[in-house]
Amino acid sequence: MPTPNNDDQSFQFNISLSVLNHLGRNLYRNFITVLGEAISNAWDADAQNVWIYIDDSTSTLVIKDDGIGMTSDDFQNKFLKIGYSKRKDSNTDSSPKGRPYIGRKGIGKLALLSCAERISIISKTESTDYVGGVIDNSGLDQAIDDDLTPSQYPLEAVDMGVFGNYTDEHTRGTIVHFATLKDGISNSVDFLKKAIALYFRFSLVDDTFSIYVNNEKISIDNLQELISNTEFLWEINQNNDPLLDKLKSVVIEQQSLLERYDINGFVASVKKPRDLKILGTGEKVGIDLFVNGRLREKDILKHIPSARIPESYMYGQIHFDNLDRGDVDRFTSSREGIVADDELFVELLKIMKQKMTGIFDQWDKWRLDHKKSGDTDNERKSKKDRASADLFNEVVDEYTEPDNESEAQTVKQWSDELSADAEFNFTSYAECFISENLVRKYIAHKAISPASEQREIDKWRNRENSDKRAGNISIDIRQNSSDDLYYLSMEPLVKIAEPPGDGYPDTLRNDEKEFTPVRNAVMHTSLLTPEAKRKLTSVYDNIKAKVKYLLSQNTDGS
Repeated sequence: MPTPNNDDQSFQFNISLSVLNHLGRNLYRNFITVLGEAISNAWDADAQNVWIYIDDSTSTLVIKDDGIGMTSDDFQNKFLKIGYSKRKDSNTDSSPKGRPYIGRKGIGKLALLSCAERISIISKTESTDYVGGVIDNSGLDQAIDDDLTPSQYPLEAVDMGVFGNYTDEHTRGTIVHFATLKDGISNSVDFLKKAIALYFRFSLVDDTFSIYVNNEKISIDNLQELISNTEFLWEINQNNDPLLDKLKSVVIEQQSLLERYDINGFVASVKKPRDLKILGTGEKVGIDLFVNGRLREKDILKHIPSARIPESYMYGQIHFDNLDRGDVDRFTSSREGIVADDELFVELLKIMKQKMTGIFDQWDKWRLDHKKSGDTDNERKSKKDRASADLFNEVVDEYTEPDNESEAQTVKQWSDELSADAEFNFTSYAECFISENLVRKYIAHKAISPASEQREIDKWRNRENSDKRAGNISIDIRQNSSDDLYYLSMEPLVKIAEPPGDGYPDTLRNDEKEFTPVRNAVMHTSLLTPEAKRKLTSVYDNIKAKVKYLLSQNTDGS
């Protein structure tokens, strides 16, 4: 077993302990943030691999990388110096391998140093042995309470036994052992694999960088559930992204969008909103902002909310690396978001708001094209027609389940041929049902006798009784079988509601004469000609206006 070579040197924080505490040892609020800092440190150290080992039964975590590692001087004067910045020290924004540095302020390590009761750290370069120390947070708390100086609180010596076999074949890099994580490991390993695959896209910048969880390499395959439930795709500018390649192979519609040169990524939509809950926590995947492969802002649509239905189907990844260019630090102290009023960020949100307007409209069109419910706020189609189409599609789904693929396709073809007519007929039936029943309610409310149409009433009641006997039916069919008005259609109802010679124009009676034959065709599930549809629509509008007028006469309470 290797032993740390600290050369009898004791390590200590290179900052006042009270300042360390005020900087916010509890600044980082979730486990993914902690992993993010460790992975980012490995990236900045030009590691090719990061291994994460999780044991939720003992609440322990080990993170190991094969980066350049640290000498004792590096460990004391860089790692333990809160606020140390590689960018400033090396006067460059990129690592020796050319990777853009993730770290900027030098306080990200606080996430690592405060998330467990005991944190043991060892690191070595190719030419030096392990150096390291132990941070005991209960002891650190006491040291802060006692107002000790850093020299009065040296780090504990490392017990190499806690690292077990993790040092085997480890020629360079850093290993961090977390004992007794403060909040335990509340997320499942499966959740962590999906979250890492989704939120850490460093491989887009350098495909030699790999992340492992319990020895399983994290890849796009960890997102297969989300990929398979993706329906539509919008690609923004050109991308070299394996996730996009997978999505393009499964979506049923896709579109390329052009934008300014320094923005790229994609927006996608799933079949159902619940398909965004892939992490098992109830949290939905959203449209996230990445900078140099690292998640910097989750769900950017929260800054430009629309309250539109398509938004609940959307997810995506927007890459805007210019947010990390220059000397301006645009990221919040918690490293979990972008400073809200940053000019570049505000500019990006304006661009995305404009883009999403077009995407929402295209989403609605594609959904309707594929016989699915769309955006009810989109004026492409009236809410009545949308409701009719949705009802038709739901009913059709019950007829498209034959095991034989050929039969299923035949039924689907027939259904598609009926869809436009069904949409019109469903709406027309609903309008007929409502208008005729409202006239009945009006007649009953006004206590107008239907005696003038008694012959028509008797004819239809007798026919119903005859049909029931022929069908051996003894139950009541109509809720209102004792009410004469429910045996009358619009024509006789109009005669009762607006009798000839009552002093009113005969508009309702005249419209009803045109309305009845087309109405009867609808009630008999016939497919109407275009001319008949136009006639029914125009006449019904007149009837509806007249029925509204009749109903308005109820305001006198008589």
